[in-house]
Amino acid sequence: MPDIWGLAAIITKMALYLGVLTAVGTVIVALVFKTDRYKGPAIAFGVLGLAAAVLSFALGGANLTGDASGMTDPEMLGLLWGTSVGTALLCRVLGLGLLIAGLFMGRVGLLLSSVGGVISLWSFPLVSHVSTRDTALLDGALVLHLGAIAFWLGILIPLKRLAAVPAHWPRAADLGHRFGIVARGVIPALIIAGVYLGYMLVGSVAALLGTGYGQAMILKVLFVVGLLALGAANKLRFIPALKAGDPHAAGHLSRSISIEWGVILTVLAVTAVLTSTLSLPT
Repeated sequence: MPDIWGLAAIITKMALYLGVLTAVGTVIVALVFKTDRYKGPAIAFGVLGLAAAVLSFALGGANLTGDASGMTDPEMLGLLWGTSVGTALLCRVLGLGLLIAGLFMGRVGLLLSSVGGVISLWSFPLVSHVSTRDTALLDGALVLHLGAIAFWLGILIPLKRLAAVPAHWPRAADLGHRFGIVARGVIPALIIAGVYLGYMLVGSVAALLGTGYGQAMILKVLFVVGLLALGAANKLRFIPALKAGDPHAAGHLSRSISIEWGVILTVLAVTAVLTSTLSLPT
């Protein structure tokens, strides 16, 4: 069982994933599909990501000293700043700062926000388990994997919001349909990158089945499969029914999205445990 600092690190990392990925995804979806009212959610999740990034860095100091004093100890934090942990924090602050700043510049600013999003996503290979492998291909696969997850997250808020208002059901159906078309390329990229990452990190079937890391990864994959099933139900059943004018389709779609959020939070929690407390198989 992790100690209090390990538990705090897991919770903070989960908040970091949620904040960064949802903020980046909201921007991507607004840019690709020209959705409206994206500013508020993107700012809220961007601020969450920033707060979690700073807290995660401070917790690193506490982990070094073994008590809360490390969170503000200039010497400990200075040591961290000179490592990849400090570089990752710099990327997150810079990237999310640009993302939030771009949101105040209208739709043109979405390009700046997107650049900020890429910078913030690139912070993860610096301090994740892929950093131990030191290969650009693995780093790129992780960024691609995270970008695909962000894109999925980014559609959920506007789609659920539109499905909640009968007058907006045609827009919800159109948005869901267009997302489904783009997802034909995004989902395979998500799966391929995930399989490649898993293979490179775990290394063998024996390690997958016989280590805590491998078993946690199996659990994560099972939840992701459930998430893909929910997405398929939205695309193949609820969105076409909503487009056909079925009055019950919006409610089904909204409930499905709520379940998706629950599964996503679980996946992020498992990922936080994987990257915070479990070591790679040797």
